[in-house]
Amino acid sequence: MKTVWQQDGERREMAAPLSLIVSAFAPVNDVRRTLTPQLRTDLGDSDLVLIDLGFGRNRLGGSALGEVYRQIGKVCPDIEQAGHLKALFETVQDLNRDGLILAYHDRSDGGLLTTLCEMAFAGRCGLDINLAGLAQDDLAVLFNEELGAVLQVRHSDSDDVLNQFEHAGLGDCCQLIGTVSDGDEIRFRHGDRPVYTAARSVLQQAWSETTLKMQALRDDPDCAAEEFAGIAQADPGLSVQLSFDHNDDIAAPLVEIGRPRVAVLREQGVNGQVEMAASFNKAGFECVDVHMSDILGGQMTLDGFQGLVACGGFSYGDVLGAGEGWAKSVLFNSRARDQFSAFFEREDTFSLGVCNGCQMLSNLKSLIPGAEHWPHFVRNRSEQFEARFVMVQVEQTPSILLEGMAGSRMPIAVAHGEGRAEFGSADQLHAVTPQVALRYVDNFGERAERYPANPNGSPQGITGLTSGDGRVTIMMPHPERVVRAVQNSWHPDDWIEDAPWRRLFRNARRWLA
Repeated sequence: MKTVWQQDGERREMAAPLSLIVSAFAPVNDVRRTLTPQLRTDLGDSDLVLIDLGFGRNRLGGSALGEVYRQIGKVCPDIEQAGHLKALFETVQDLNRDGLILAYHDRSDGGLLTTLCEMAFAGRCGLDINLAGLAQDDLAVLFNEELGAVLQVRHSDSDDVLNQFEHAGLGDCCQLIGTVSDGDEIRFRHGDRPVYTAARSVLQQAWSETTLKMQALRDDPDCAAEEFAGIAQADPGLSVQLSFDHNDDIAAPLVEIGRPRVAVLREQGVNGQVEMAASFNKAGFECVDVHMSDILGGQMTLDGFQGLVACGGFSYGDVLGAGEGWAKSVLFNSRARDQFSAFFEREDTFSLGVCNGCQMLSNLKSLIPGAEHWPHFVRNRSEQFEARFVMVQVEQTPSILLEGMAGSRMPIAVAHGEGRAEFGSADQLHAVTPQVALRYVDNFGERAERYPANPNGSPQGITGLTSGDGRVTIMMPHPERVVRAVQNSWHPDDWIEDAPWRRLFRNARRWLA
């Protein structure tokens, strides 16, 4: 593969890199059985199991260690029998199906030391690793990149796990190598002989230093420094504290009565309408796809709807300001302006604006009763698009969509480039405080002011608001993307099907009962 072109009368050509990328796909029977490298410290005593498909050869050719010393090496890692790799895969699948694996990580670039450190980084925990029984050359054991994996299993399940690998013909390459600790020390030893010890926080900051330098050049440098500093700080991680039963389907009895119509608004660049419609549909609504051109052209009116939702995306590519172009298509068109104004004035309607839709509705505040103090949404403090899974707290407000949820703290998805709430004055911020429906909080439950717990830099962590009577709610995060437990990148083990954010959509249906 090569590209040929003419430049200054000369023929130029560029050959493609001599590499091959192969992408493979396979069906997944149950996405809820996904394994991650995050070590668990909340499930009692556990063991770490190494499956070494190199069978103790510990070949260092082409390794990251060799690169550090500017060496290539003579012998590279290999797999002598492809059946061993297949057996590893099938055994891991069986163990996972039986719920016997707490965490999993392949032995990746950098070897066993890097693999274990990355698992500790994900779990923000310490390790006690004993290399006795692997080989005498600790350097080769820690840095060879032979095929293999590390599993975390409950201590009570260790014998069963080892027996299954023995039955698969991999008994000679499996060994218990250590345990997980609640502390911050990562310790490698060979029996009683110390090999290497360091604080998890120190190693993780070293691991992230390149990211820090790149991020400081690309993004706001203060945000980069705040995120880097957070690595060394104590952090309990994501958590959930609910003021309601998220499994209680308060809308279920109402579905048989009828399905109120909700207009799912779209504009050029909006892309969140499908999951939004799915969330409202599940709660008992009839969702109607309404494009702005239908309203502007007079083919569609809002008279027959009781709900209206403006979805996330990038209306007009955000080139007219996030959500502002969308709002101006309403404000500067008399037919559309009259339609929206009349809808907001009706006391039997509710509205929701999410992300780009939040920005759009905030720019329509002149049409929304009780929204005069809402902020303007501008570019994130980080100066970058932020796609994260962060903590928020539901505040006590008249929002009909968040009824019964006040005081709850839980994670939610965010994905926006212009989500920072900007207020014209301190008086405006003070006046809107009773209408603040959602705030970013850190993992201790405190109001988030620092990055990345506050991903956009909004003052006082403000990320959701409601109108004076609670019928219109706007928020920057995406509740429709995390209504099922399986959609959350992390959730408590007892979440089976529904996630707490489904309550928002059920509240809408109950309000219209």
